[in-house]
Amino acid sequence: MHKKSVLVMMLALVGVFCLVSLAAAKDAKLLCVTKQDLKGEETVSSCLAKGEEFAIVDQYGVVRILSPREVELTKAFNPQLFEQRAFGMRYSREAPPMKIFGTVPVQKK
Repeated sequence: MHKKSVLVMMLALVGVFCLVSLAAAKDAKLLCVTKQDLKGEETVSSCLAKGEEFAIVDQYGVVRILSPREVELTKAFNPQLFEQRAFGMRYSREAPPMKIFGTVPVQKK
């Protein structure tokens, strides 16, 4: 009986963390960290092709720099994310928020 209640509590806690992470991802932005003066002149894909680095910045200012492997996997699941205009850290307020996975139709090849 005690094990069941601990398991239920853990599952509830995991569910809350998932909901919080989805809410936090709602306002996250994809920003260029190597070319900070970008103001939407290029797309994220064209900047990545030039070797620029990007990061996901949430509404609290927590930054996660994307590795090449993370970019590759993200492109596989959400290719339209990289078609948006690229903004540098300086113009983060003007950058559009990232679309949560599932809100953008994924094209089948």
